[in-house]
Amino acid sequence: MGDDEKLVSMSGSPIYVHKERERSFKPAASSEDGEQIEKHIERYLGPIEWVWHEIVSDLVHLDVQYIKPTPERNVHTLVSTGMSDLPMSPPAGAEGSEYAELLITLPAEWPVSEEDFKNEKDYWPVGLLKWLARFPHEYETWLWWGHTVPNGNPPEPYHPSTKFAGAILAPPVTVSQEFLSFKCRPDKEVSFFSVIPLYPEEMDLKLRKGSDALFDLFDKSGVNEIIDVHRKNVAKKWWRIG
Repeated sequence: MGDDEKLVSMSGSPIYVHKERERSFKPAASSEDGEQIEKHIERYLGPIEWVWHEIVSDLVHLDVQYIKPTPERNVHTLVSTGMSDLPMSPPAGAEGSEYAELLITLPAEWPVSEEDFKNEKDYWPVGLLKWLARFPHEYETWLWWGHTVPNGNPPEPYHPSTKFAGAILAPPVTVSQEFLSFKCRPDKEVSFFSVIPLYPEEMDLKLRKGSDALFDLFDKSGVNEIIDVHRKNVAKKWWRIG
């Protein structure tokens, strides 16, 4: 984790306080696995309609693959590719979890045209996806199942139109289990995680009680990876009782 400060939450989970790093621009690493990963995405999520290519890339070349809604899967799906071009830096005991890619799932009515994404109200999930995909390489750290990342310190909403101010990673539940991991080669297995935006109270609950407590509330409330900016805050009831 480099020189980052490590703390422990009330649930016993580690908290990493990442410091800004002073470094020069580093050209993106290249990988021969991109085509295989794209085929894996298309096999389980559907044809890739188009790709947002980065023009200039620092550390890793991050693209966003777009899969449009279909009758079978009536959502917009955005998947990062390039995050797994470099291994992350997991702690001792977490070997085998160096490679990951992320996805954002948006409801079918979400505006996703190039013109729509000029409006930050519509674009912020894409920006979140790209920021998180580069995060472990920028800070020489690790992102995995159950990890939460606040939007700043103190956390601020991603956009004035939403109160979401952080995110948690979780295995997507609206896809086939076979999609969740892909072995590019014998020494490289890529895991896929959904990005679920969180309210500040939900992040606090996760820190106090752990990710299982938060996911239990998600299950009871029917919350999954499909972003709903109007969904209820599952931690509010807990805070009134807890």
